[in-house]
Amino acid sequence: MNRFMLNETSYHGHGAIEQIVPEIKARGFKKGFVCSDPDLFKFKVTNKVTDLLDKAGVDYVTYDGIKPNPTIENVKEGVEACKKAGADFILAIGGGSSMDTAKAIGIIITNPEFEDVRSLEGVAPTKKPTLPIIAVPTTSGTAAEVTINYVITDVERKRKFVCVDVHDMPIVAVVDPDMMASMPKGLCAATGMDALTHAIEGYITKAAWEMSDMFHLKAIEIISKNLRKSVAGDIDGREGMALGQYIAGMGFSNVGLGIDHSMAHTLGASYDVPHGVACAMLLPIVLEFNADATGEKYREIARAMGVKGVDSMSQEEYRKAAIDAVRQLSVDVGIPTKCEKIKEEDLEFLAKSALADACYPGNPKEATLEEVIGLFRKLM
Repeated sequence: MNRFMLNETSYHGHGAIEQIVPEIKARGFKKGFVCSDPDLFKFKVTNKVTDLLDKAGVDYVTYDGIKPNPTIENVKEGVEACKKAGADFILAIGGGSSMDTAKAIGIIITNPEFEDVRSLEGVAPTKKPTLPIIAVPTTSGTAAEVTINYVITDVERKRKFVCVDVHDMPIVAVVDPDMMASMPKGLCAATGMDALTHAIEGYITKAAWEMSDMFHLKAIEIISKNLRKSVAGDIDGREGMALGQYIAGMGFSNVGLGIDHSMAHTLGASYDVPHGVACAMLLPIVLEFNADATGEKYREIARAMGVKGVDSMSQEEYRKAAIDAVRQLSVDVGIPTKCEKIKEEDLEFLAKSALADACYPGNPKEATLEEVIGLFRKLM
């Protein structure tokens, strides 16, 4: 049996944020908890939504205590602020950090027995749905608005932990490319490569099946066509990426990911490497490692990325073509190929953390500790 979970409602396209107030009123919500990061407040991105709330007379409070890699402390502070506000819904505006924080806050509000944030790691046995969340992404990569996953950083233990919870899905996703228009090039590239990693890892993960394959291949195609344009600031490219990253999220949320993400989480927790950059640097390396466990799937990845003549290629040729296409796209959008922060003495800790991560079991190929150390070493 396979299960598929998506938002109750999602809106897509320019001006989609205009549907937020009607959704709030139709659902009878009284007071919102606007969860967004400090820079989005500073640069008036969040205001595009709060201005609509103000005009409609919707009551809300704001919370900006969010870091790029949200921490246990961020969540705890948010829970207290949300309780104090007496909010009956959360409006999460931002990238994965804002939406992940909102999910953790919302789950703890309705499931107070999980107030120890670490207790949410893995497949959390919560009993009640999160406080209702309306999610408005401002980056084109994480797809947190349509997933049952979120990631929190444990600063004390220098690790990230993945939480998988069917109760944390935002009820409404509002995917408006106008909210992504101000993304700087570096962030656009990093989040876009994160989306590509979602699509590719979701396509080759152990739990993949026909329905998820449909989403992932289309996402790879859309992202490959639009990421370079999006990084260059082209509004049509931004709109394409807004759709491509969401479609990737529709897939991987339901089937899982793999070792690329487990290793990327470790790099982020240990060295504060931006998540999308970590995923992108690792992707060609991980694809080379997984190639012999993927059957003919790399041919379809290459095809979706626009490689010509794949049907006349040998297995070795189309696998190389897929990996080369991924590597070239990453280089074209300015992602580095090496991580100079990695230290030889950290390799065993990094590898053990990656193997313990909740994303690792979905990888199509088992890896030994020594092999994962070797994969990290290729980034040095």
